[in-house]
Amino acid sequence: MKSAVTTVVAAADAAGRFPSISDIEAVKGSFDRAPARMEAAEKLAASIERFTAEAVDAIYGSGGSYDQTNKDKCARDINHYLRLINYCLVTGGTGPLDEWGISGMREVIRAQVLPTAAYIEAFTYIRDRIAIPKDMDQQAATEFKGLLDYLINALS
Repeated sequence: MKSAVTTVVAAADAAGRFPSISDIEAVKGSFDRAPARMEAAEKLAASIERFTAEAVDAIYGSGGSYDQTNKDKCARDINHYLRLINYCLVTGGTGPLDEWGISGMREVIRAQVLPTAAYIEAFTYIRDRIAIPKDMDQQAATEFKGLLDYLINALS
């Protein structure tokens, strides 16, 4: 699984060199942000069901032609991706999303006849509704929102 450390080591290894000072500084930066990531992971874990329900209500609450089965699939997937984001917050890298979520994601969504736009709208809603300091502090929210943006961009 990719983390800040494994990414730096793999890049240096692929280039046939030892990690550079800038590589080491990047790892240090990841370690420095670890407390904020851990807070975000803890707060996300405590609120994952609420975030999922609110996002589904936001995208399906205004009506539409989707049946309960599609809403349930969408809620399941939103919850799944939020758990992957939680893993990313813990590891300090995008590995869990890259390896278990983004690879093949569009094909799965298409096969289930779920609109990608609904997922983009759901994750955008979650990103934009984070209340500081109610949900988490500013730095934790920044870490969480960065991963939501990463996922939104992958879906776009």
